[in-house]
Amino acid sequence: MTGAVAVFGSSQTQPGSLEWDDAQRAGTRLAEAGYAVITGGYSGTMEAVSSGAAGAGGHVIGVTAPVLFPHRSTANPFVHELIEASSLANRIDIMMQRSRATLALPGSIGTAAELLISWNTNHILRRTGAMPRVSVAVGPGWKALARALVDMNGALEDDVVWADTVDEGVDRILVRLSD
Repeated sequence: MTGAVAVFGSSQTQPGSLEWDDAQRAGTRLAEAGYAVITGGYSGTMEAVSSGAAGAGGHVIGVTAPVLFPHRSTANPFVHELIEASSLANRIDIMMQRSRATLALPGSIGTAAELLISWNTNHILRRTGAMPRVSVAVGPGWKALARALVDMNGALEDDVVWADTVDEGVDRILVRLSD
């Protein structure tokens, strides 16, 4: 195994949807390239990524937060290694610390929080002279959010790699991690 990639995405993604198929393919491709995947461990995109990675023989790490989500009884069935976080911030911190790269797939406010922490981490690293992490966001929704933050707050759009498709996003991660 050559490390891990944290994948963020919606818990509402349904099996059989295009978003599910894309997330499952991302998990498969990352595992085939030798990377473990780290997700929030629950359903939706997290389960699709986990399913794809497990099906390709990859290692799946799920970082759940039972205190925040008591209605979610357990991790999805594809998780090999379960880590229970004490808070949302702790959950994201664990995912960031255990991964070499992040991939944000389409999602809602939780996915946005994860993406923004990854982006902010790169913002800080760049300003301190350290090498930014590989951080990729997929889809037009994240580009619109980025444009707003760049225009309003002077954020650097280059601190995240923007991709139109899941395959493009995975390709960008694999290329950047191989450098």
